[in-house]
Amino acid sequence: MSTSTRYYLVSLPVSDSVGATWSALQQSLSKSAFDTPAYKLHIPELRVGTLDSLLALSDDLVKANSIVEGVTHKIRRQVEDLERVSGSEAGSLSVQGVPVDSYITRFVWDEAKYPLVNPLRETVDIILGNVTKLEDDLKVRVAEYNNVKGQLSAINRKQSGSMAVRDLSSLVKTEDIVSSEHLTTIFVIVSKYSQKEWLSSYETLSTFVVPRSSKRLHEDNDYALFTVILFRKVSDTFKTAARERGFQVREFEYDPEAQQNRDEEISRLTADQENMRTALQQWCYASYGEVFSSWMHLCAIRLFVESILRYGLPPCFLAVVLAPPLKSEKKVRLILERLAAGKNSSFWKADEDLAMVGLTGGDAEIHPYVSITVNLAG
Repeated sequence: MSTSTRYYLVSLPVSDSVGATWSALQQSLSKSAFDTPAYKLHIPELRVGTLDSLLALSDDLVKANSIVEGVTHKIRRQVEDLERVSGSEAGSLSVQGVPVDSYITRFVWDEAKYPLVNPLRETVDIILGNVTKLEDDLKVRVAEYNNVKGQLSAINRKQSGSMAVRDLSSLVKTEDIVSSEHLTTIFVIVSKYSQKEWLSSYETLSTFVVPRSSKRLHEDNDYALFTVILFRKVSDTFKTAARERGFQVREFEYDPEAQQNRDEEISRLTADQENMRTALQQWCYASYGEVFSSWMHLCAIRLFVESILRYGLPPCFLAVVLAPPLKSEKKVRLILERLAAGKNSSFWKADEDLAMVGLTGGDAEIHPYVSITVNLAG
């Protein structure tokens, strides 16, 4: 089974029979590109309508494909981001319970979801409607998740930033504080390289400073947090003198209840973030399969429509899925061109076939056969 991330969905014109064209393709691949798996792509006979309606639909299909493909990749990238955040091993994305590569190579039209009797325009509108709803749902879920994540990050930044700006609640305990009618505790941030200066000078910054009362509570790479006990009546004088000497006084009121509330808020947000991450990841896994299935059905419609416009009616073409390695892509293109050459593949002239630019996945190259590139890692 192929594990490629880039597939060609191709239709070749048939002159003798579908079986003969399939055999010719297999023989050519075995000789020149034996490392390229090939699978028949089973596209049912869809409702054709008028040539004018197919021409109009052809242009719209390129735009619709761009939308659906974009949502597919958006969900896949979201899964990758969530797995990176959680550190979990990457799970494998699937469609209807089977790996993505198996779904592509064994594609079966879902007639219950997209009845063959429906006009193609109606089927395309249904696909676009469903995918747009899923994209809107994704935006809402991601916004809710990012909101909780942002709240938690903001709290954590306050808890773990530089001593000069961080919340001091988690660093201060009840026993670190002396507070009475006459005495108060001041909190001072001292540069890492100024600690000796602080310890030798704080008692002289004002009168009525309690001797040997300064205590270091915490230290980081740049600063240390010190307390000092003094009389309330000189606190303003002390703060002014400390700032003049380059020490940063932090205004801080210790509130054990507020700290408990903050801890509870962190616990709640942490649990919410994990629950929302898990729910979002599960939703993405399920929705990826749904959107990818929509994308494949859209590709099947495009292949059918473009084959009729290119080869004419009644519909007679061989649809295949190819998974060429990068080094064999040119060889495979040459094989396909040889098989399409000389057959009724000029229903439109090449220089007028502007829609085919979109069908090659954005490449400017035009082929004498219909080709759609499905890039899983886009």
